[in-house]
Amino acid sequence: MSTLPKRVAIIGAGTMGHSIALSAAMAGFDVNIWGMDERDVQRGKGGVAEKIGLLCDYEVVHPDEKETIQNRIRFTTVLQECVQGTPFIIEGIPENLELKQKMFQELEALCSPDTILASNTSGLSPTAIASLMEHPERTLVTHFWNPGHLIPLVEVIRGEKTSDAAVDQAMALLHAMGKKPILIKKDILGSVGNRLQYALFREAQYIYEQGAASIEDIDKAVQYSIGRRLPVTGPFMSADMGGLDVFDAISSYLFPDLGTHQASLSTMRNLVDAGNYGQKNGQGFYEWSPEQLQKMNKAREKELIDWLKKDLQTDEKEAR
Repeated sequence: MSTLPKRVAIIGAGTMGHSIALSAAMAGFDVNIWGMDERDVQRGKGGVAEKIGLLCDYEVVHPDEKETIQNRIRFTTVLQECVQGTPFIIEGIPENLELKQKMFQELEALCSPDTILASNTSGLSPTAIASLMEHPERTLVTHFWNPGHLIPLVEVIRGEKTSDAAVDQAMALLHAMGKKPILIKKDILGSVGNRLQYALFREAQYIYEQGAASIEDIDKAVQYSIGRRLPVTGPFMSADMGGLDVFDAISSYLFPDLGTHQASLSTMRNLVDAGNYGQKNGQGFYEWSPEQLQKMNKAREKELIDWLKKDLQTDEKEAR
């Protein structure tokens, strides 16, 4: 049985870093966060305060606990200070392989040999990240989904040399944080979640390119059908409940007709080439006015918080 650390370190105070830190602090862990500079630190502090305030508004966190949780999170711009004496480190710096490789070499030099080094990368290989390290067996990926304090899934991805002990410690820590970790046994591109997400996204693009339905109606088809069902039954359980004979028959004639494109389709490509990146700059498949942006972000946050409350209630019942 792995001994849980009392403190974890987060490398990076950005969107994912500070939300992962909040998730750990809510579970009772002390957290050190490293920011690149004072501006980065202030953004991280602001993000934590905003998110915990919203959790209080929705009664996930009691107002009396707010200060206690925030006090568990300590920011610093000194890397050695952040990681000193910390047995588990989660890196959340930008998605650049060379940058991460350099950071992991620095972390290895600063940490004790038994410190677990995890990357929050959403797509880079743990084997590649650890390739320049002296002890790659202690390295793996813990892929939190955005927003990290609300989405329960964390993908734990082994590198080619990751030890069983490192995996066990990561899984134990994530369970203690109230997450729902899954183990990716093989260093496979995109892991599980993104492969499934992008298979759906490719087919959505293909359906639109065929002129079969509008962008809005394709989104609604997911929201009001499989989107309602998948939180309860994933793809394999849905197939079992629908009847494997039925799913086999449909697969036999539908699979050959599904999109097989090896890159983004033309509408998506044209938007990107024109510099239209979606919510981040106001135009994508949809138009994003400041009002629409605020409305949709609030709607998504509320839905995820509602699900978080349900998960917490379920966990409480199972623990009795």
